[in-house]
This record gives sequence, C-alpha cells and structure tokens, in this order.
Amino acid sequence: MEVRAQIRALVRGRHGTPWRPRTDAVPPPYNELAGQDLGRLAALSDGLFAIAMTLLVFQFRVPAVAGIHTDRDLWHALSVVGVAPRIITYLLSFLTLGNFWIGQQTHFNHVARADRTLAWLHLTFLAAVATMPFSTALLADFITVRLALVLYWANILILGVLLVVGWRYASRRGLVRDDAPAGLARAIGQRIVVAQVLYACGAALCVINTSWSIGVIVVVQLNYAIAPRLPVLSRL
Repeated sequence: MEVRAQIRALVRGRHGTPWRPRTDAVPPPYNELAGQDLGRLAALSDGLFAIAMTLLVFQFRVPAVAGIHTDRDLWHALSVVGVAPRIITYLLSFLTLGNFWIGQQTHFNHVARADRTLAWLHLTFLAAVATMPFSTALLADFITVRLALVLYWANILILGVLLVVGWRYASRRGLVRDDAPAGLARAIGQRIVVAQVLYACGAALCVINTSWSIGVIVVVQLNYAIAPRLPVLSRL
C-alpha cells in the first residue's frame, strides 16, 4: 500500500495535479535531424570505394586452356589481344578512384557537420563511383571504340561535378569548419575544374585515336596522384 501511495504522489506531482506530457515543446522537423553524422557518411564512402576498387580486378579473365600448349601461346593470349588492354584500363580506373577518394576525404576533413541534403549529394556521388567498374569493363572490351571512351569520360565528369556541388552547398549552408584555411573553397574549386578541363581535352583526342585519349588521361591521373613539386604542375 505504501508503494502504491508513493507512485500516486509521483504521478500527481508536488501540487496534486495529474502528470501530463508537455505539449508546448515543438519537435524540430525530421529533415533537420537526418543525415548529420559525418562519420557514418565517411565510413560508407570508404567501404564503397574499397568495393569499387576491388571489382576492377574482375574484368581480368584467365585465358582459355584450349589452344594453349606452349609459353608462346600463353604469352600471345596475355598480349595485346588478351589481358594487356585490361591492365591499362585497370590502372586508369584505380588512379581515378584513388584521386576522387582523396578529394572526397579532403572535403570531409574540412566539414564540421552534415545535413540531409549534403548526405544525399555524397550518396549520389557514391552512386557514380559504383558505376566505375562497369564503365571500365566497357572501355576494356571496346578500347578502340570512341563511344566507350566518351562514356568513361562522362563517368569522370559526373564525379567531378558532384564533388563541386557538394562542396559549394556545404560552404553556403555554413557546414564548413570555422578553422578551415583561408582560400580553401577557391583551391578546391580550381583543382576540380582544371582537372575536368584536362580530362575533357584528353577525351576529345578520341576523334584522332582512343589510345591518345587514354594516354593523356593516364598522365593527368598520375600528375594528381604523384603531385610532383614542379612550378607548373603543382598549380594544377
């Protein structure tokens, strides 16, 4: 009986009035609460990039056993008509994904928090990342076809555009960290725009020969991956 009396007293409160839930506090809209965990977004990004990089290997095919009896036969199967074109496209796409992963991580390092819109912008970016193994395999199978190279370049273009849009949105919405270096937005924007211009110039060379296009894009990727300390290249 004493326990029941204490419970009634707690429920009624000090003034003897029954307890009722507060209705004056208006909860914030769901869209203002969703997608704020930047760590979860970065973890998802790391995992998807790792999967996409791994899937690039699946474009390699072991030569058929039939018809291969000597070292020369195996070497011929692994030469220009076999694995060689796929090695080129594999290295090209691995560099592409590596550069864009570093670019996205640079954004995350200077963003204090996320919101729902920024989360979906980066999810859209990751959707484009997930298509890279397909565009790579397409280019490997049709390495001399211009349309295959244009579609591959379009994949790179979409990745660059989404990175720019995501960074500009974060800057306008005040999501960038207060201690971010001065001129950071300009440096990021310039880096992406210049890279996309170079990629476009490389893709345009497919009018002459797709090999030229691939060669130029590989050189651009290597420049951003190695980052040589040369006066001209370091400013790209």
